[in-house]
Amino acid sequence: MLLTSPIWLLALAAISIPVAIHLWNIRPGKTLKVGSISLFTESSPKSSRSFKLMDILLLILRCLMLALLALILAVPFWQQHLKAGKAKGWILIPEVNLLQTYKYFQPRIDSLTKAGYEFHYFRQDLKKESLTELVKTRPDSIALQDSLNYWQLCRALSSKIPAALPVELFTTNTINHFTGAKPQTNLHVIWHTYTPADSVRTWPAAAWLTANGSIRVMQGTSAPSGTNYQYIDIKNGGQNGSTYQASVEHGVPVISSKDKKISVDTTTQHITIYTDKNTTDAAYLKAALNAVAQLTQRKTIIKQYSSVQNIPTEQDWLFWLSEQPIGQTLVHQAQNVFRYKAGKIAGIDSWISNADSYALSQGEVKIPLYKTIDTKPVGDVIWADGFGKAVLSKDAGTYHFYSRFNPAWNDLVWNDAFPKWLMALTQSALTLNAKYEHRAISTEQLQPTYVADNENTADTSTQNTSLANYLWLLLAITFMAERWLATQIKTTLTNG
Repeated sequence: MLLTSPIWLLALAAISIPVAIHLWNIRPGKTLKVGSISLFTESSPKSSRSFKLMDILLLILRCLMLALLALILAVPFWQQHLKAGKAKGWILIPEVNLLQTYKYFQPRIDSLTKAGYEFHYFRQDLKKESLTELVKTRPDSIALQDSLNYWQLCRALSSKIPAALPVELFTTNTINHFTGAKPQTNLHVIWHTYTPADSVRTWPAAAWLTANGSIRVMQGTSAPSGTNYQYIDIKNGGQNGSTYQASVEHGVPVISSKDKKISVDTTTQHITIYTDKNTTDAAYLKAALNAVAQLTQRKTIIKQYSSVQNIPTEQDWLFWLSEQPIGQTLVHQAQNVFRYKAGKIAGIDSWISNADSYALSQGEVKIPLYKTIDTKPVGDVIWADGFGKAVLSKDAGTYHFYSRFNPAWNDLVWNDAFPKWLMALTQSALTLNAKYEHRAISTEQLQPTYVADNENTADTSTQNTSLANYLWLLLAITFMAERWLATQIKTTLTNG
């Protein structure tokens, strides 16, 4: 047995309290019957003290209660060695889409089963089942939402499976199951993947009212090759048989599709550009934003200011094209702030890439980069240079830009991708929801990194089991026994 927080064992010193109470036993003086008190003189009352343990069983129960409580606080767990046993290896398949996965890899899985491999569900408990019986009786769970992080589960396998046992893993290749850092493992894992049957997903990402009174729907389509968006205009409530129908519910216009309903944005998007001396940068930015507004047909007002006092409140976007610090009042008044980062200018021979979740298309675009601000990035990386360092980062609602919208700094303003990148930033609907993500990850990218573990033996690994529940149960039983015994002793003393 091992302890997570052994310092709590110091609480065992509390056992001295019931021991002291039982030792310090004060008894009343004895009364003697005599015929006359004439020969007695007055004296002070006396009591006798006896340092003798009384009620030994009650004392043991009370000490045991304190010891159990100290042990629970120390968070004990039982560590046992896992042996490879008779199994030649393990087959791991997620519970969701089990039958679909089995049918796709049936020849390989059947041959492994005949060779002595055991089947386990690819989940936290790694429950063992008979795959032969499952495929005969169990309906597929293809309709269930699979939200498992396969990399996270793979990372935990090293502590649950003997290192020498071969493992073959069968899953889909959908990228939303592979998040976080790539796992490292000491297991010999062979990972097989496939593209699921429902590999293309289409959904209405957003809808808004255009200047001419029609409704424009942004429709997203996610497939293994990537995610893209297109626009569909709806007039007069939509035609019969069309994909989307417009209606009004509780005074709010909505767009309905076969399996989803979204509200129509009737507001006007307000964008402010502030610059004190970077007027060239502002001109490039304003032209690109106007192109975005023309493409989306969303009601948009774009204004440029050179005086801070003239900047209106409640802006959707504030582009701060200045090296001067921005006041916190302005930051709080705008929903999103895009600001130039000030600092030391550094020359660089690299490129800017937007290969992340904010990209409109999954084809990576590389734009030449000549100058950056040499400072430590803040927040999550949105655009990066060729070395992986942030060129644009996001911290809450503030975007920090470590370059400039100027040809002397980069070729971004001359590239056709510039308006697309700005559209990906300013249109929140382009932030892809994980449940619609159907891009595929390559087999090379998903494979875990093998790390030899010299401390593990060739045939065993360890598994930790918490003992907290058992100790709580024992503590409850001990408490009830102590209360019952204390009541019995009290009753005996009362009755004499």
